[in-house]
Amino acid sequence: MQRKIIIDTDPGQDDAVAMLLALASPDEFEILGIVAVAGNIGIEWTVKNACKIIELSGRTDVRCYAGCERPMRRVLVTAEHVHGKTGLGGTDLPEPTSRLGPQHGVDFIINRLLAEAPGTITLCTLGPLTDVAMALVKAPAIGPRIREIVMMGGAFSEGGNITPAAEFNIYVDPEAADIVLASGVPITMLPLDVTHRVLTTQARLDRIAGLGNRTGRTIGAMIDFSQRFDLEKYGWQGAPLHDPCVIAYLLRPDLFAGREINVSVETASPLTRGMTVADWWRVTDRPPNVNFIREADAGGFYDLLTERLARLP
Repeated sequence: MQRKIIIDTDPGQDDAVAMLLALASPDEFEILGIVAVAGNIGIEWTVKNACKIIELSGRTDVRCYAGCERPMRRVLVTAEHVHGKTGLGGTDLPEPTSRLGPQHGVDFIINRLLAEAPGTITLCTLGPLTDVAMALVKAPAIGPRIREIVMMGGAFSEGGNITPAAEFNIYVDPEAADIVLASGVPITMLPLDVTHRVLTTQARLDRIAGLGNRTGRTIGAMIDFSQRFDLEKYGWQGAPLHDPCVIAYLLRPDLFAGREINVSVETASPLTRGMTVADWWRVTDRPPNVNFIREADAGGFYDLLTERLARLP
């Protein structure tokens, strides 16, 4: 049975791979829409990139909506140093021809949640949580109607990837993350702890690039560009592939493992802004609010990713 999903994203190469994994899985997902938010790059580029990836997939039945252009209370921090000045460095995809949805992305999220039966829509967040938090603030009645939020964000044992304490998505808009984590909505978090276990080794990347389709070649070029930063930073044999973990978890939850814990977000300290304080050892009396994933079967993950991407043009 198809799961109804809305993807909120800030493409970004790994966001693009996550989108393509979802777009290649029509039996499992009814994608109600894709909302682009400012994050890895400014909104003008994330919107354009989301449309480019939709058109690359051939799934032009899926519509894109423009979300928030800045965090709730902060100046936007972007990551061109990783993703390139367009956000999709390494590729030269044609200008998109598809038209954006007529609503603001926040209003689209609200209206679809109110229109569909309660408990039927999953929100898949691949970037900062600004759009989802704004929707919850603007229309609190949507909270109980959300089936689940599955997010890429946060960290525990891995520290941060934009500061020593914070993962990028949470750092960009910690106030939004705080609202979402306090919302009472069921949440599954795919943090750096698990994304750092699914590395794009050269053999895995060659397998995708060698699929013989345009999608595989494009992903190969994109990841080859973005992974240079991480390979130099970490000194590993491969770079983390963050955002596709969200979609892979929904397709194959058996590939992942974690447990229910409390996660809170630091919003006040300049030193630890955006830190996700994960009570993994349950040393506080704060109630669990997150299914916090820390383990993944990397081989199974890449087998799934490669099999699905082979279906695309």
